[in-house]
Amino acid sequence: MSIRNTKSLILSLLFTITWLAPTLQAHESTQHLLEQVLNGDHRDASNKARDRYRHPLQTLLFFGVKPDMTVVEISPGGKGWYMEMLAPYLRESGQYYAASYDQSANSGYVKRNLKAFDAKVKARPDIYDRITVTEFAPPTKLSIAPEGSADMILTFRNVHNWVGSGAADKAFATFYKTLKPGGVLGLVEHRASTSTPQDPKAKSGYVREDYVIKLAEKAGFQLLAKSEINSNPKDSKDHVKGVWTLPPSLRGGDGQEEKYRMIGESDRMTLKFIK
Repeated sequence: MSIRNTKSLILSLLFTITWLAPTLQAHESTQHLLEQVLNGDHRDASNKARDRYRHPLQTLLFFGVKPDMTVVEISPGGKGWYMEMLAPYLRESGQYYAASYDQSANSGYVKRNLKAFDAKVKARPDIYDRITVTEFAPPTKLSIAPEGSADMILTFRNVHNWVGSGAADKAFATFYKTLKPGGVLGLVEHRASTSTPQDPKAKSGYVREDYVIKLAEKAGFQLLAKSEINSNPKDSKDHVKGVWTLPPSLRGGDGQEEKYRMIGESDRMTLKFIK
């Protein structure tokens, strides 16, 4: 190699290192903040117990959530599993929207979860005082945040519900409209086997990955990346009670709970889309 080429190579490497340094430092800072939140004493013990299945640190790093973002979480549930991390993480510099249940719903399940969610928020005003609670109940209640305002929308194990109710197109269209140009949709869902056709009602709770990607692309999204962070090769996906046979539900009803505990939680896709 000539001296001139050697100098060019060195300059190129120096430029790359200089460019990457702030990015790496930012990543390390983000990880450190997330780790602090994950280890916080505010987190529910039963929620923490599921970290080994749900891999929250790796999942949020994969999606690229930053502390100064406006983030909408879809259907945080009564226990606010990811809210425990996102709300304090975004509290100082960002904004967290909890697109929760329909406040006027008559469902006993919804009412119980709304009550639990409200109690959780009120119990720790030092952490949850700056969240914005909205309603998400497609196809009717879709105002999850101002149009074009969100840097990121996150949804965890919800797609099967929208497929089952026929509201999936409305849901993805809402996400697209709510995100800024270049905004990210981060999605985790129970993954069905590719050897079986997609059940149009997703009664088992499993959805084919290619089906989910098509739903997102139909709304205008582009797939950025996939991850196997939340995969589980032990999951055969043929359980009588679907995903609810496995932990944490254990609704198999066949006396084989220990077997299902050994399998762990469902096999899940982890997808990152961009507007």
